Amino acid sequence: MTSTTRRHLLTASLALALAPAAFAQGSFPSKPITLLVPFAAGSATDQLARALGLSITEQTQQPVIVENKGGASGMIAAQEAAKAPADGYTVLITTNTTHAANEHLYKKLAYDPVKDFAPLTGLGKGGQVLVVPMNAPYKTVGELLAFAKAHPGKLSFGSGSSSSRMAGEMLKQLAGVDILHVPYKSNPQAITDLMGGQINLMVTDMSTGVPQIKAGKLRALGYSTSKRSPQLPDVPTIAEAGVKGYDMGYWFAAYAPAHTPAPVVAKLNQLLRTAVGSPAAASFFDMSGSEAWTTTPQELAQFQTAETTKWGQVIKAAGITPE
Repeated sequence: MTSTTRRHLLTASLALALAPAAFAQGSFPSKPITLLVPFAAGSATDQLARALGLSITEQTQQPVIVENKGGASGMIAAQEAAKAPADGYTVLITTNTTHAANEHLYKKLAYDPVKDFAPLTGLGKGGQVLVVPMNAPYKTVGELLAFAKAHPGKLSFGSGSSSSRMAGEMLKQLAGVDILHVPYKSNPQAITDLMGGQINLMVTDMSTGVPQIKAGKLRALGYSTSKRSPQLPDVPTIAEAGVKGYDMGYWFAAYAPAHTPAPVVAKLNQLLRTAVGSPAAASFFDMSGSEAWTTTPQELAQFQTAETTKWGQVIKAAGITPE
């Protein structure tokens, strides 16, 4: 082999190696990106996805389509995202529901939360609020739990996400009360039934609950994490209100299908991290009482592993049998 031939081969190999990077940096995205959301329109995840989409469009001049595929605790959207082409044009905007809790809640998943996805970045973290109808006879967490103990099995709580469900299950577990769980496709649907009197309470994300609280349609009794929410400074934490050790938050993150090229993953990470810092996202975080949180793909993978272990422990302690 001549030196000229070797140089030509080396040049060709280098061009092939750099092609994905050139594609990602130069032409990606060259068409609309779809953000798949596992929950209904109006949910916190949906609102965040729409805020991120505005920024991505501004950055790339490409349309962003937000597609809601609610139901089955996010499994419908997660399965669709897992089977999508690994080209960067389908991104799952999701939560701990699909990527930490579901594998402990269901005997069989139609997707693998690790093997079927390429982590992109964390997006945000937040807490939830315990709400009851305004005409409920209990006005504090203590009064609610006293009522539940006096009427075992008579109260019901709704949930439209695993975060909401686990928050209710943890309340039952730590307070030692018997409250019936009623599942919903999304938290907004559960809120509607709560205001209509079909269920008695729920622990919901702030973006779903706060508007109804401020409208005087729901009463806030407690906040789910260890610190009070700046949005509801007069509402005690559930732990403050007497349920010692209570602390249950949630998180948002973005994933692409597995085997998405590394340069495309890097570009999406860059676009999403910039979007998290955009005015539209800042407005969402302020309104929802959550906070921005971004990571590298590797950091998200490590965080997901730790969270999966944590959620498994909570679910097992709650005595929940996988469905």
